[in-house]
Amino acid sequence: MVQTANGVTRAVVDDLRTAISTGDLAPGQRLVEADLVQEFGAARGEVRTALVQLEAEGLIERERHRGARVRRYTLEEALEIVELRSAIESMCAARAAANATPEDLEDLKDIGEQMVAAVAAQDPDAYSVQNQRLHMRVLEASRMRVAPEIVRRLRAQNVRHRIRLAQKANRPIVSLPEHLRIIDAIARGDEAGAADAMRIHLQSVAEATRGYFSN
Repeated sequence: MVQTANGVTRAVVDDLRTAISTGDLAPGQRLVEADLVQEFGAARGEVRTALVQLEAEGLIERERHRGARVRRYTLEEALEIVELRSAIESMCAARAAANATPEDLEDLKDIGEQMVAAVAAQDPDAYSVQNQRLHMRVLEASRMRVAPEIVRRLRAQNVRHRIRLAQKANRPIVSLPEHLRIIDAIARGDEAGAADAMRIHLQSVAEATRGYFSN
């Protein structure tokens, strides 16, 4: 395992972050130190330091005498995350329109086609996978260095809401044209259009998030 300078096993931090960001660890789920020590083959001190780092990132919360849990988010916090994502991801979409390579555009086209196929097949799980893939691919195509990591952390913080929204029966039908507009604007090199398309899409996500919390 690769270790950071302060002795934290990077693999523990990365694997826990991934498990939270993919929804494998649900909001409110307990993180038992002894279990993590056994799972990762790491020292207890390394696991504790990893939990401190993830707490600083807003992914977990720790309570005295109760241990650590994956953090739950309120509606206000979830909406703030979407607002922050909108500001950053719209900028990334514009940069992607300016910087995307032929390989980037081919990948985005493929994602769009798979999203269309998933909606036609009424397969929300497949659509959710392509939804995540699209947003990550736009970040990569932007060639920005700092923004993608910020967005990844923001997305990890409300992942459970995003996955459940994407899997709702009517949500792919609503978001598919929004995603296709993002892809089209990037493919045309339309920076302003790509930014607007991403902004409109995430406004739609905010509205869906409100509905999710009201149910």
